[in-house]
Amino acid sequence: MPETPSPAPVQPAAQPRHGARPRVIVAGLGDTGLLVATRLARTCDVVGISTRPALVSGQELGNRLTDPDRWRRSYLVPFHRFRGLDRIRTVHGRISSVDLTRREVHVEGVDGDTAVETYDLLVIATGASNGFWRHDRIEDLQAIDDDLAAVSTQLEAATSVAVVGGGATGVSVADNLARRGGAQVHLFHSGDEPLPGYHPKVRRWIVRELQGNGVELHPGHRAELPDGFTGDRLTTGPVSWSSGQEPFEADITLWAVGGMRPHSRFLPRELLDDDGFVRVDEHLRVPGHPNVFAVGDVAASDPFRSSARNWGWQVVVANVKARTGGRDRKLKRYQAPEHRWGSILGLQDDGLVVFQPDGKRVRIPRWIAEPLLFRLFTTRYLYGGLRPHRPGHR
Repeated sequence: MPETPSPAPVQPAAQPRHGARPRVIVAGLGDTGLLVATRLARTCDVVGISTRPALVSGQELGNRLTDPDRWRRSYLVPFHRFRGLDRIRTVHGRISSVDLTRREVHVEGVDGDTAVETYDLLVIATGASNGFWRHDRIEDLQAIDDDLAAVSTQLEAATSVAVVGGGATGVSVADNLARRGGAQVHLFHSGDEPLPGYHPKVRRWIVRELQGNGVELHPGHRAELPDGFTGDRLTTGPVSWSSGQEPFEADITLWAVGGMRPHSRFLPRELLDDDGFVRVDEHLRVPGHPNVFAVGDVAASDPFRSSARNWGWQVVVANVKARTGGRDRKLKRYQAPEHRWGSILGLQDDGLVVFQPDGKRVRIPRWIAEPLLFRLFTTRYLYGGLRPHRPGHR
């Protein structure tokens, strides 16, 4: 019989080794990691590690491609503008390895040197790669701007665009491109309707919306990806289909085929599931490692890995605080909804449509959504306030 592996040793409660407050490393300062870091900084010594010197959100790709200036205001924000990060030391680099016994994180910096950061608790929020817009390359602000400009230039020159993938990203891109005009937009998806994982009411509604905005839908199409290609760039040339249809060629093809690749290579293999996502329990804690938590797209929290969108950051913040106070019996549980929910198309001229898990939708007029949702709720409540943007400065 195969030898049964020994269970991981139970670690003691996190006792501060760096002064009066416990040190927490937040690995990844995207949408989720940023919220965790700014909240924990009130009671902990927080170090945030990021491959970029700014929040570069993976949300609202459709708006990012069609109205990049407006998208930047909410979704591309240099860290120095976040008042909530004033109490946090940020490290610009990528994690190369973690020593869970010594509680050390090894970071490859922008200069190629490796630094070692120690922790009492570790929060893994490194996200996942998906298409050209989400990756873990080390970048500066100029590289981010160059990428945005290059993609916008390619799309503006196209008279026909093929979007491959019927998830929320593909739907958002196709609809926003069609609304902007200037190109015929084709959306290819493998199922009968787009948006798998959403409530049937949402799926039926989005079909009507896409068709009404001029998107040509192609259900039942499953693309053949060339060997080694992950959809991480725009392509030209014909797209072939394993589902048997004739190849299709547009000026530009944008790939939104899913297949997320978690940013978890720096972790020991035993912490990961078969697809490389970080195993977590109902408290978003890594089994066998009570001082390590994972949240967001990198965490195998549920079949949809939805802790990035369902207040998973609040669960982690509460549980890290409970852990540092020796209150393990007070840990909060993360509960995922049955269906995906939220905004799909982003803010439009006629407002913002938000879907609920039960399929109901609410349209928030633009004149309410911009000041209340984006400026008051997101900027002030979630992010803790932003310093004003100064023209000519990033």
